[in-house]
Amino acid sequence: MAAVVGCAAPTARYGADARPERSAEDPDRTGPDRTDPGRAEDAGRTAPEPPAEAAPGRSGEPAPGRPGGPDPGAGPVAEAVAGLADAARAPGAAAYARDGGRVWFAASGVADRRETRPIGRADRFRAGSVTKTFVATVVLQLHAEGALRLSDPVERHLPGLVRGRGNDGTRVTLRQLLTHTSGLYDYVRDPRLAEESFGRGFPEHRYATRSPRELVRTALRHRPYFPPGRGYFYSNTDYILLGLVVERVTGRPYARAVEERVIRPLRLTGTSFPGTRSGLPRPHGRGYSAAAGGSPDRPMDVTELNPSTAGAAGEMISTFGDLSRFLRALLGGELLPDAELRLMRDTSGTRGRYGYGLFPERLPCGVTVWGHNGSISGSYVRITATAGGGRVLGYRVNTDEVGDAAAERRLLTAEFCRRD
Repeated sequence: MAAVVGCAAPTARYGADARPERSAEDPDRTGPDRTDPGRAEDAGRTAPEPPAEAAPGRSGEPAPGRPGGPDPGAGPVAEAVAGLADAARAPGAAAYARDGGRVWFAASGVADRRETRPIGRADRFRAGSVTKTFVATVVLQLHAEGALRLSDPVERHLPGLVRGRGNDGTRVTLRQLLTHTSGLYDYVRDPRLAEESFGRGFPEHRYATRSPRELVRTALRHRPYFPPGRGYFYSNTDYILLGLVVERVTGRPYARAVEERVIRPLRLTGTSFPGTRSGLPRPHGRGYSAAAGGSPDRPMDVTELNPSTAGAAGEMISTFGDLSRFLRALLGGELLPDAELRLMRDTSGTRGRYGYGLFPERLPCGVTVWGHNGSISGSYVRITATAGGGRVLGYRVNTDEVGDAAAERRLLTAEFCRRD
């Protein structure tokens, strides 16, 4: 798996980042490992996206059917997208922006090293730790309904699960899981799991299935980083546990709860939770990783993998259009009451690095954007928006990570700091 990124433009693996911890801006990274090879083209298939979101746009051009003439900021954004691909040494990169009624798309490079097609606007891709924002939304909905309290200890919902080697589920709260202040070891950093899921052991283990409780047990073989509530450390283990809590409270798998409460109401037809299915629904490009095999110049094709190693920390598949719709709805108050939405952006417990499933980044022009990023083998994505969701930017590369925070900041600045 790749590493998980978090606030301050954290870089995180869906599950987690197997590499050394990054800055707060690197929150999300997960790397799935699948047991069911499935059919790469059809596994996890969902209904086609609405026509308005389906036609791929060309760099610097307005999306078909959208109002407006040439976008005055499209040139700098397109240049920044090309820079993102170069920085990541990725075969391809793409960005999608929405501002009011206008939608813009830019792509650089290719979606598949065997072809010349660029990444398409409607392509499905692995979203990594962006999954966490969906899970956090459901947890906060349950909090608003009185089905759980953020002060609840993990032990109340998952008795006997978190214990041993200094780990104590009676002292870790749901609030600490949401904000990565639990101190629990990040299971994707376990040397053996990291090697098998994201390293040179990937080819042999790419279809291996791992249950959520197995992932938790992997984390609990290690001592916590610090006592609960006494620090901040981005840990995929936190959200694996939250997925189990949602299952216990709702009586259904966490993915079903997210589908019923978020995906269906918003009609996110390109978003799915593959479970152990190894393929991507059409249309899609390929995903590449030098960490799993090959070299930076000839990375390994890791498109097919079992994402159960990511689970509630990063298994989700989505599209630019869906992630944009979700973040606009979330920040616009469609999914949470005002109190819970304010809570989601409360970073006081992490000194500004991470809220409750979202993290902020302040840009050179003074604009602060909110969102999340995700990294899993073969895919790095970030979705971010202004505080009320009025302007949204999503971008991705078809490899594990960008590896250059400056390239990401140039793209964010080109979109959010431009003067129309």
